[in-house]
Amino acid sequence: MPGRLAAGSIAALGACWDGAGVNFALVAPNAQDVVLCLFDEDGKETGRHHMAGCENGVWHGYLPDAAPGAIYAYRVHGEYAPQRGHRFNPAKLLLDPYAREVVGAYRGQDAFLGDRADDTGAIAPKARVVRDSRSHRSDAPRISLGDTVLYEAHVKGMTRLHPAVPEALRGSYAGLAHPAVLDHLCQLGVTAINLLPVHARADEARLLKSGLTNYWGYNSIGFFAPEPRYWSGRQGSSPVSEFRDMVTAFHARGLEVILDVVYNHTAESDELGPTLSLRGIDNALYYRLDPDDPARYENWAGCGNVLNLMQPRVLQMVMDSLRYWVQQMHVDGFRFDLATILARDAHGFHACSPFMAAIGQDPVLSQVKLIAEPWDIGHGGYQLGRFPPGWLEWNDRYRDDMRRFWLRGGSLGDYARRFAGSSDLFRHDHRLPLSTVNFMTSHDGFTLHDLVSYRHKHNQANGEGNRDGHHENLSTNCGVEGETPDLDVNRLRGALKRAMLATLLFSQGTPMLLAGDEIGHSQRGNNNAYCQDNETTWLDWQKADTGLCDYVARLIRLRAELPALRHDVWHEEQAGGAVDIAWLAADGPPLQAAQWEHEKRMAIRLDELGGRSCLLLVNASASACDFRLPAGKWQWLLCSADAGEQCARLLDGPVCVIANTVVLAVSMRDDGDAGRH
Repeated sequence: MPGRLAAGSIAALGACWDGAGVNFALVAPNAQDVVLCLFDEDGKETGRHHMAGCENGVWHGYLPDAAPGAIYAYRVHGEYAPQRGHRFNPAKLLLDPYAREVVGAYRGQDAFLGDRADDTGAIAPKARVVRDSRSHRSDAPRISLGDTVLYEAHVKGMTRLHPAVPEALRGSYAGLAHPAVLDHLCQLGVTAINLLPVHARADEARLLKSGLTNYWGYNSIGFFAPEPRYWSGRQGSSPVSEFRDMVTAFHARGLEVILDVVYNHTAESDELGPTLSLRGIDNALYYRLDPDDPARYENWAGCGNVLNLMQPRVLQMVMDSLRYWVQQMHVDGFRFDLATILARDAHGFHACSPFMAAIGQDPVLSQVKLIAEPWDIGHGGYQLGRFPPGWLEWNDRYRDDMRRFWLRGGSLGDYARRFAGSSDLFRHDHRLPLSTVNFMTSHDGFTLHDLVSYRHKHNQANGEGNRDGHHENLSTNCGVEGETPDLDVNRLRGALKRAMLATLLFSQGTPMLLAGDEIGHSQRGNNNAYCQDNETTWLDWQKADTGLCDYVARLIRLRAELPALRHDVWHEEQAGGAVDIAWLAADGPPLQAAQWEHEKRMAIRLDELGGRSCLLLVNASASACDFRLPAGKWQWLLCSADAGEQCARLLDGPVCVIANTVVLAVSMRDDGDAGRH
């Protein structure tokens, strides 16, 4: 019979080594018994121990002489009664939700289905005891929000095809920290890399059976463990140590690391999904169940289940996880997938829900960058602009209105509203225009190159009959669907890309670039490449458009050098009626009411107290246009029609701006300085 552990402590959850042994603690208030199972490196079970007791719903036990490196998992006994929300099944070996390192992987086997008697001990993912770091956070750059430029990237996709990264490191945390990658990011000028999920994940069975994986990683099963598939396997390292070293390398170069995190659902999916961890530990505690049918789950994520953050112990797990990644792994912030779910209380979305309140008062988490994806698929799920002060939000209205303007004939009014920080959405409760995360593209949808190359999605490789992905992308193919040798078509595509990038980097708010857009990466029209772990999503550095990359770096440099382009407070009317932003018709006077809806050309004058004024000439029409400049001396700095470096020159008289173009000029100083930017 299994032995019993010594009495442990419930002060710290998970497996904690104290130098003499390991304390195990697991939250499962509805369980009848919990058994700790130990394994060797080959996966052979070496021992079973009943937990010593249960206090306040936490099962605990202490194993003397156990040490970091020990591999373990749980079997939890209790009632199997789905109609009452309970799905205990001791035949299923269960991963500790506080696991710091995951050993093994779920392969989609039917044995994991919860109502089956199949024993999963030999094939289930397990946890390894890890020695927590006692070091403080590495020297984080702490970039001010006004200076932040986000760069959304995938750990593997960034380096899998990078010729300067050693083959053994490509696709890994160590590969991402390679000097060639860091050099690229620093030369580009971005300040923070926003990584797609790195929490340990389990791929969906249907994908595995089709030979695919959940490449994006939005299917977490371990909220404290780095995904082991991104570990290089170098001797003397581990997923944890390699991740920490990666963050340290980024910080040493002045770059922040922000994680995309998924606390709204887990990889256990709906009631027909696998039993890997929380479902078997205490289903009724961890998940939000359908009040009319507890055998089913609420599904506001569209992924089968929803974590129940209304439960204090579940909320604690999420908060403990977030603090762990800041204090132990040294990251600088988080982007919360489907954040509306996290902010739901018993009555729906609420900016003061338990999760939002917990974050807001936390002395650690309230000081890092917090970014919300402000929607889910539940009732009242679209909450853009309604998160509390201190939060940033992905602004899909910016994305759509700017796409319409450049590609589909959208209005100047919508362009101006988004360009100036989306005050209709964010100007309340002391929020600043930096609250809007502006983007043209993200991992979810077309790349920038595909946005101007495809009118329709081409997702056949996903195996879903091209039914998946957004049906309306507000894109254009410029006359030819897909790649073409036609010089005129490619010239137009390049012009549109450069104009949209200039719009993004010069808009008020916090800009975000999609990794690969700066080098012309294409996914061949796939706008939902979540399951494409191949050349579709891996950046091909050998085919990089270096001219476009240099152009993006110049845009970011200009943004950093000219305060008027990163105005971090709302534009206001000044004393005497002067304004610090002016919207002008091409022929000089302020835009009139009718022009906001029908005109495609505009000049934007941006004034900065004590700084140099900027002038943007925007021509989204199909023909060239002469712009009459405001009074004063103006210096030409950039024209999006030309991807190359451009010499600063003094403007004299009307300026001809060709179609699909943005021109940036700056006011001359009194001393006539025409310094080169």
